[in-house]
Amino acid sequence: MKNDLTERQKDFFEKLCMVFKQKALPSYEIIKNEFGYKSKNSIKQYVEILKNKGFLVQENENLYVSSEYLGAKLVSSYVKAGFASIMDDKIEKRISFDLLLGINNPSTFVFKVSGDSMVDVGIFDGDYVTIKKTQVANFGDIVLAIVDNEFTLKTYKKDEKGLYLKPENKEYPIIRPKNSLSIFGVAVGITRKIG
Repeated sequence: MKNDLTERQKDFFEKLCMVFKQKALPSYEIIKNEFGYKSKNSIKQYVEILKNKGFLVQENENLYVSSEYLGAKLVSSYVKAGFASIMDDKIEKRISFDLLLGINNPSTFVFKVSGDSMVDVGIFDGDYVTIKKTQVANFGDIVLAIVDNEFTLKTYKKDEKGLYLKPENKEYPIIRPKNSLSIFGVAVGITRKIG
């Protein structure tokens, strides 16, 4: 789709992506000064073209770079964790983890994990867990629950004794509520920084 743009328009759009990323675009005056343009009218023309071609999207009163053009490049070939192989080097599209995990959605939150009670399902201390806010969960879902007025990340379960929360680490006991248990949200993704 970038082929629809002239070289100058591409250059302007790439600057917008680099400088403003997921922030709302500021005034034409600020963009003019930031990019070293002489005229606000030039900025207005570029913005209108990019908006009409779908590179910029409007939310409420603000303009943003479309999330389709932000994020890492998704390569269509798989990476093997065993023996080395030649990568196809085929770029499918850009992938935004905000879009993939729904992080831009107002009902989605990201929490930093503390502790090792969920290591058997690959959730470790320091990971970031994406939680979609909902009061309804299925048994077996990993949930952020409020049990006896304390938040905890556990697997949501039920047996003959009633509802309980299961840590995914054999070193920890299951948690049965003394007074109350409610669901804040369901885990939909994990992000981990290596190194």
